[in-house]
Amino acid sequence: MKLPSPVTALLFLVASGYGQDGVLTLDNLHNGTFSGEGAGRIRWKQDGSGYTTVEPGTDGGQDIVSHDPKTGSKSILVPAARLIPPGQDRPLQIADYAWSSSGDRLLVFTDTRRVWRYHTRGDYWVVHLKTGEMRRLGIGLERHRLQFAKFSPDGTRVAFVHKSDIYVEHLVDGRILRLTKNGSETLINGTFDWVYEEEWGLRDGFRWSPDGKSIAFWQIDSSGVREFVLIDNTSGLYPQLRRYQYPKVGEQNPSARVGVISADGGEAIWMKVGGDTRDNYIARMEWAASSGELILQHVNRLQNTIRVLLADAATGETQEVFRDTDSTWVEVCDDVHWLNDGARFTWVSERDGWRHVYIVSRDGKKVACVTPGEYDMVSVLRVDDAGGWIYGIASPNDATQRFLYRVPLAGGEPERLTPKGGGVHSYQLSHDARWAVHTWSTLGEPPQVEVVGLPTHEATRSLVSNKRLRERLAKVDRGVSELFQVDIDGVAVDGWMIKPPHFDPKKKWPLLVYVYGEPAGQTVQDKWGGYWMWHLMLAQRGYVIMSLDNRGTPAPRGRAWRKAVYGQIGVLASQDQAAAVRAAQDRWDWIDKERVGVWGWSGGGSMTLNALFRYPGLYHMGMAIAFIANQRYYDTIYQERYMGLPSTNQAGFRDGSPITHAKNLEGDLLLVYGTGDDNCHYQNCEALVNELVKHNKPFSMLSYPNRTHSISEGPGTRKHLFMSLTDFLSRRLPAGPR
Repeated sequence: MKLPSPVTALLFLVASGYGQDGVLTLDNLHNGTFSGEGAGRIRWKQDGSGYTTVEPGTDGGQDIVSHDPKTGSKSILVPAARLIPPGQDRPLQIADYAWSSSGDRLLVFTDTRRVWRYHTRGDYWVVHLKTGEMRRLGIGLERHRLQFAKFSPDGTRVAFVHKSDIYVEHLVDGRILRLTKNGSETLINGTFDWVYEEEWGLRDGFRWSPDGKSIAFWQIDSSGVREFVLIDNTSGLYPQLRRYQYPKVGEQNPSARVGVISADGGEAIWMKVGGDTRDNYIARMEWAASSGELILQHVNRLQNTIRVLLADAATGETQEVFRDTDSTWVEVCDDVHWLNDGARFTWVSERDGWRHVYIVSRDGKKVACVTPGEYDMVSVLRVDDAGGWIYGIASPNDATQRFLYRVPLAGGEPERLTPKGGGVHSYQLSHDARWAVHTWSTLGEPPQVEVVGLPTHEATRSLVSNKRLRERLAKVDRGVSELFQVDIDGVAVDGWMIKPPHFDPKKKWPLLVYVYGEPAGQTVQDKWGGYWMWHLMLAQRGYVIMSLDNRGTPAPRGRAWRKAVYGQIGVLASQDQAAAVRAAQDRWDWIDKERVGVWGWSGGGSMTLNALFRYPGLYHMGMAIAFIANQRYYDTIYQERYMGLPSTNQAGFRDGSPITHAKNLEGDLLLVYGTGDDNCHYQNCEALVNELVKHNKPFSMLSYPNRTHSISEGPGTRKHLFMSLTDFLSRRLPAGPR
């Protein structure tokens, strides 16, 4: 059957009466026309007197500004002119900043460098606000190599990491003391290797004790972990090789241990956690509301058990006070808050089938759930011990939305503080929980930011309205954007769709599905973001865009929903996605069953491949970006968390890997990859190419030299990428109605 051509799609735009101002193009999507505003870096003051921001100052510098949340009045705390180093004529550019406990010294992070995902190394300057003195830390050490500098509790010293060792600098006389002396490329003190950073979200690896006498820190030993090599073919006449330790599924892990060392130097005391250090993880570590004990989260390699340990900082002896287990995987807890001067702590667990907050006594003998009910507490934002409240994010009735709730510490019904309405709402609460910076958006509508008082939620000041973006969006010809649900064998699947402007339900329309589908992300939320503007542009050209959340995505729909995919990543999820597309086709007969495409990035790229390979009669075109073709090629922590070990789940790894099913390809396929991707390796692309060639399957391919997982480095890269995707889509899945 003959399908519409790209020319037909163009005629559709003209016939629909599109004005030039209302047409989205790759040019106006990438030149800032539709850029939004943000509130910038906001810090609540410890004393509850307000918050600070970094704002443009004089001479290209930045001022640190203090704000009163009640009146909206503001004053400049530190003008840019006070941040000009001796002998220079321009102020420091503030990447980050921190105050000493007394507030008389300012620590400024500047001139930063990227380490894997983020800029976590650079230079640090200390500014004495009373005297005006400025001094760069680490004089005599290599520039741009300091990491995670932090004031001591009394503000007289700063600790930092330099080239895998921990140092302390005395601010009175500039004396620098090197605490650890064995740091190297593979023995890392105070920060982390690639896999701990990427999958445990750990970067800053040391903590001052509350009394400032000692420092607790991680030490990572990645020796013995096999290296992966990235090849740079374009930076010189001959290729350059970049090697780093990357443990693939089933391979040897780095080992981790936690030590405590005196801030005056000496030998470290190592915490005795037990077990093989390469087959267990220390996923979290903090001081346990005292300077004598640490609290550690010790996780086994299968990640189905967390042992919560109290460790004696002086002897290294540990005591297990709590254990969280699951038949699949168990999530580490980032919501540990100490109550009653350290007598109790909060813990978040799915042990009763929902994500709830528990209060655990210090000795572990008393465990009480304080948020009972069939709903998930998505995250804990603040524990107000004095007021008797837990503040957190939840959405008991709609998994696509997020709201602020508070629950009595003594237990009881959750109280919604976010006003009525929909959307996704996030909050940055003040330390006393009396104020919050409130950010919210809805499907297709940009974010707004305001300051609100709690618990009334009364707005006192608008910080960001995104008025300019809203005005420009108002001129854009847009079809209906809506949330929906479809049923697949008794399971309700959430989705959103964007329809073309001037949509005619009596005609047949091509469908493009945007997918992620793995436990690390949820695409269907009632909010602004993602690739929304590009999707709007495609809708203008005559496509219906949908996204669907299968089981296994991290939606607040209970443990059973999230963990249904255990051991079968790529199998159940793609099955749900296909069933949801079929349910949508049955519900809306305007979907052209001969024009269904799918695209995704990272895990979504893998899901795109599984969709095309496993369901060739349903999907006709796919664009897979930065994907994993063979699950054995990914790292230990992520893949083993959801799949177990290949030695005990050989069938799961085989059946869930797209490469296994490549021989079934029938539709049009575009593979896109950055050759410098340190996360999902270009190896995946080459292995899949070999398999497709083996089975004589035609495909298209686009590689970006030395680009990472984001494929964003280099001038013009992002625009070129989306130009290429748009072109492939228009040629292989023709747009417009028929």
